[in-house]
Amino acid sequence: MNEIPIISSTFYINRNMKLIINMLLCLSIASVQAQNILEGSVVETTSQKGLAFVNVYLPDLEKGTYTDEDGSFNISGLPSGNYTLIVSALGYETFSLRTTIPSNAPLTISLTPSAIEIESVIISTPFHKLQSENVMKVEQANVSDLKSNGAITLADGISNIAGVESISTGLSIGKPVIRGLSSNRVLVYTQGVRLENQQFGDEHGLGVNDAGIESVEVIKGPASLLYGSDALGGVLYLNPERFAQQNTNSGDINANYISNTNGYSTSAGYKQSNDHFKFLFRGSLAEHSDYKTKSYRVTNTRFREQDFKAGLGYQSKGFKTEFRYNVNNLKPGIPEGIGEQSTNKSPLLPFQEVTNHVFSSKTKLFFNTSSLNINLGYIYNDRKEFEEHHHDEHEEDHEEEDHEEELHDDDILEAALHMKLKTINYDVKYNLPKLGKFETIIGIQGMNQVNTNYGEETLIPNAITNDIGILGTSHIHFKNADIQLGARFDHRNIEINNTLNRNYNSFNGAIGFKTNITQNITSRINLASGFRAPNLSELASDGTHEGANRYEIGNSNLKNEQNFQTDVSLEYKSQHLEFFVNGFYNTVNNYIFLAPNGTEIDNTPVFTYSQEDAKLYGGEFGFHLHPHPLDWLHFETSFETVTGKQTNGLYLPLIPANSLNNMVKVELNNKWLHKGYVFVKLKSVFEQNKVGDFEDNTPGYNLLNAGLGGSFMCLKRELTVMLTGNNLANKTYISHLSRLKTDGIFNMGRNINIGITYKL
Repeated sequence: MNEIPIISSTFYINRNMKLIINMLLCLSIASVQAQNILEGSVVETTSQKGLAFVNVYLPDLEKGTYTDEDGSFNISGLPSGNYTLIVSALGYETFSLRTTIPSNAPLTISLTPSAIEIESVIISTPFHKLQSENVMKVEQANVSDLKSNGAITLADGISNIAGVESISTGLSIGKPVIRGLSSNRVLVYTQGVRLENQQFGDEHGLGVNDAGIESVEVIKGPASLLYGSDALGGVLYLNPERFAQQNTNSGDINANYISNTNGYSTSAGYKQSNDHFKFLFRGSLAEHSDYKTKSYRVTNTRFREQDFKAGLGYQSKGFKTEFRYNVNNLKPGIPEGIGEQSTNKSPLLPFQEVTNHVFSSKTKLFFNTSSLNINLGYIYNDRKEFEEHHHDEHEEDHEEEDHEEELHDDDILEAALHMKLKTINYDVKYNLPKLGKFETIIGIQGMNQVNTNYGEETLIPNAITNDIGILGTSHIHFKNADIQLGARFDHRNIEINNTLNRNYNSFNGAIGFKTNITQNITSRINLASGFRAPNLSELASDGTHEGANRYEIGNSNLKNEQNFQTDVSLEYKSQHLEFFVNGFYNTVNNYIFLAPNGTEIDNTPVFTYSQEDAKLYGGEFGFHLHPHPLDWLHFETSFETVTGKQTNGLYLPLIPANSLNNMVKVELNNKWLHKGYVFVKLKSVFEQNKVGDFEDNTPGYNLLNAGLGGSFMCLKRELTVMLTGNNLANKTYISHLSRLKTDGIFNMGRNINIGITYKL
């Protein structure tokens, strides 16, 4: 029965690969140039003295170095061409320069003192510019900064970014929410490829551990132009840690203790690079007991997570490539109420075991005045769910420890729900030679995905999905303004159980405008459309959704979701003050939602999928003050709001409540303490009374957090110590995006997190 879809899927892949090969043959007409050297010096603007230990980096080539004590630098082994050069140092404005290699003379770069944080290159947008140069508004945060502010997991950390929240089930499970949109409306990218791991499922998280992730970028708004279906609401882009700089090596070990869950997380990594080859690897392990509120522990929110990442890269002349692999195994319990009170870490029934394998390759070919990027990925998601009636009954007088030990003996446990999702995706983009003020990229993206069931129960059926998209986008430079525009066509085919075949097509476009009103004020206006094809769960689910306590029935007649968003932003930046205002209005036609139909199957309420036009609107506001001459003192405030409504007047479900964040931070740096800090943060979440038809209101609350940390030398190596406290007042509260709110279960109480990192 499976032979026909496999043959048709293979034919589809071969046809797409032929198209890619033909494209490569047509584009590879330029000759590769010899290797070159880029040299120069970095000086302070006023004194013209050389600056030591300044980072000089070529993001297009992923090569860089640090200046010596005199401010001089030298980077060898570079191909000919035009590249962006980024120069950054703590306490100075980040400098960006478009340079030609080979250069006629050594460069002299002046840096201006500033208390504003160092800018980084934005990777999730196609032209890889600094955010200050980007037409599209993108939020970026370093994972190390998120953790120093008290984040325990990656899903927990992204909620510290304005406009981003997380739908959570305890600590182990979190789904990103961008301006009120979540699930398959938010696309996750890791290692340069789209992550496919049954995103519709509520009982498992991102499938990626924060160990080995360097930074997070968030595109808030439709990004279908760049990424196709499922980027209707935005993109969460995870940047893996960089390889070591040329002819260097480094390693580190990290350990964290989390008091609330009596849990821990550890990781260790090493990386090395020479003139041509580079490699890295990192392993991590985390175990947590049930999280604790002020009054009780929430039974079966315990979990165990194992993660391993590795990478291998090679660079020579006008060619660079890298291969990365990540395997993540998460075993979370599925909470069903308040019961056993213990600090055991082995999940009780029901629980899930989700293993995610991500293989990726990134290759870039440099020609005289153009380049070709080829990203390939293979994602293998193995999802199992174990339930009580699939295990031999135990006598009530058995010891609890023995019971838990048997639950985790795979020889006697059989998964009730077992799905394997195998995804092959490709992304090929050609950077055309720059023509006057135009930078242009054309590309083709595609995906082949096979979902197969192996368990006794079937939530969604066996199916094959094929995607293909063709895009083109340009960045136009003017003296005081930049324009970015583009268009894209997508086709998706879904074949379900050899009985149902659906095709979805969509044409989308985007245009953005950025201008510097004054030297310190930047404005952006972006207009973009996006789409999302219905997923397998929405089309064909027919079964009980454990943990959610509902029976879901799909709708095979669902149409594409199609949206159009207007996004406006205004930013002010000076040496001691930053200020921003973002506003958006998002209309979504054929918005798909799940609602009860008033019937029951096997004493479980039935939920069905329907469609209705909807709109979302809101925005973010914030400022960052570091007054002169107290540059070490920082005041930060941000406010975010979003409202989601259907055209029939009903509110959309799972819309985050309005929130206000205030933080005071002190930076401490001297001869023995590096990057020291102390902060106090108050998060105020307002009442959410604009709720979906079958949701309850949630009251507002205030959370007090604080922390301190810094780095110093220990045995001639750098040791970083971190101490943070979350919910220090031990407030009892329920987040509107908690999946446990329907049972009246509180979110996590007071937690103290102690972390150390030692560089080897």
